[in-house]
Amino acid sequence: MEETLERLLARLRENGVRAAKYERYYDGRHDLRFATEKFANTFGELFREFALNLCPVVCDAIRDKLRITGFSAERSETGDIDASTRSVAIRTRLHTVANQVHKEALKTGDGYAIVWPDSRGHARIYAQNASNIAVEYAQDEPGRIIAAIKWWIDENKYARANMFFDDRIERYVSRSKTEGYLPAMKDLVAVADGVTPNPFGVVPVFHFANNADIGGRGRSELEAVIPIQDGLNKSSLDMLVAMEFAAFRQRWATGIEVEYSADGKAITPFTTGIDSLWIAGDSAAKFGDFEAARLDQFLKVKDSFRADIASVSATPLHYFLQEANNFPSGESLRQASARFTAKVRDRQTAFGEVWAEVMAFALRAEGRGDASLITQWEDPAPLSEREKLKNLLLKKQLGIDDQGALTEAGYGASDAEEMAATS
Repeated sequence: MEETLERLLARLRENGVRAAKYERYYDGRHDLRFATEKFANTFGELFREFALNLCPVVCDAIRDKLRITGFSAERSETGDIDASTRSVAIRTRLHTVANQVHKEALKTGDGYAIVWPDSRGHARIYAQNASNIAVEYAQDEPGRIIAAIKWWIDENKYARANMFFDDRIERYVSRSKTEGYLPAMKDLVAVADGVTPNPFGVVPVFHFANNADIGGRGRSELEAVIPIQDGLNKSSLDMLVAMEFAAFRQRWATGIEVEYSADGKAITPFTTGIDSLWIAGDSAAKFGDFEAARLDQFLKVKDSFRADIASVSATPLHYFLQEANNFPSGESLRQASARFTAKVRDRQTAFGEVWAEVMAFALRAEGRGDASLITQWEDPAPLSEREKLKNLLLKKQLGIDDQGALTEAGYGASDAEEMAATS
């Protein structure tokens, strides 16, 4: 048991480090890159809070398409499965919890949910932070969780840890108060009477691993995006510096006499400003200006980084470049989003299997029997009403009758029959 606890604590530390980086980038707290140390010393403080943050777009674009619409049953002992799952979903605020879990999984690579009945026997589903949870899979069954741990700091500043198994839950507390860091195993002691039986035969911790290998950790959607995001920030910083120091047209003058101060330094002969006029008494004096920095080159570089982020993340380019004249619509939008839609469907498949296990456990925890469920999702690429009607017209040309077309369009059987009779 001590070996299991030690392994899970080690995974917790690894998870915390990984999750912290992705949390920072999602929130816009990026590692700003400068060309030289001198450049960093000069502008680092000025731009410390700056970031052109596209990381949320990459994650949220997928999350917006992950909408659970319900559950269907392959096998059920609960009677009316639709009513049972809808009752649990409403009571547990499933859609809100799912949104939180999906965000965590897409952002950090791993999302978690804990399911357990409350004092009244009603199942509760709790979304978890990736940095607070670690799980261990069976070696002979990579998809089956055999142990899990959750840790947190309580209101009295003591570290708490719960270990979950398929037959019990063990509770631990730190020997002394902590400043927010995960204690070592030697600093944890078992809570008196801190073992709760688990009669359900399943570890009540569910792992939503995003784009994961078999039995392994998930991969953040930001993993391949972060290096490009750093480059985008660098190009934006360079443009801001150019706007500050190189976008103003610098003037020059020749053929004038320059005066010097008592310490030998040249005195600026003219004052630059909108209300200043340069005048020279020597007829041989000449004036001119240097070309200002071209900021459009910086804009092109920024747009190229946006395109790179779209490419590596499979996010449609129009999520990053909102050009009103070239915004895709209809069939062109569907084709441009084909790779993204395939990615969303893949996440629906992977997450849906876990949500089916979550709901089945919740039903079992409420004493409603066992069920084998399938998660139903909102279509990530739905047809517009105009497209649906156009398809119906094409079907009608192929031979479908008026009543059948009207029924498929959403009209009730009696209304469709009456409308077909009068057409």
